Amino acid sequence: MATQFRLVVDGKAHTISVDDPNMPLLYALRDELGLDNPHFGCGLAQCGACTVHVNGEAIRSCVTPLSTVKDAKITTLAGLGTPAHPHPLQTAYVEEQVPQCGYCINGWIMTAAAMLKANPHPTDQQIRDGLAGLKCRCGTHMAILRAVKRAAQMA
Repeated sequence: MATQFRLVVDGKAHTISVDDPNMPLLYALRDELGLDNPHFGCGLAQCGACTVHVNGEAIRSCVTPLSTVKDAKITTLAGLGTPAHPHPLQTAYVEEQVPQCGYCINGWIMTAAAMLKANPHPTDQQIRDGLAGLKCRCGTHMAILRAVKRAAQMA
């Protein structure tokens, strides 16, 4: 029997029907709502490519059951900023020329955005600690750190 869930994603209300209430939030966002981000990376909450904000907190959507986010405010990378008004992290990523393949950017920006909201002026070590565990196969870690530091200075 299908269960209905109401989700507010990037400010828009959606109602979806799913057979399994324990379906990962990631699958609902991508398969049911057709969103291009977050990405599926490891499926084990280890890489961060699936990171979204749930009520302002960065979570790994690949291991978050849909039943636990019912009626929550969900923000994806697409809802963080717009082309006309990008989030400071999005601006800093462009200015620091961070993107390579771009697959992991979702996780890095969403994690950093939650971190900067909690601590708007982190030290270099706090930035490293806040982003620990995220993976980038292209090796852009130093550019990412520069971008996060630049975004913190914009605030």
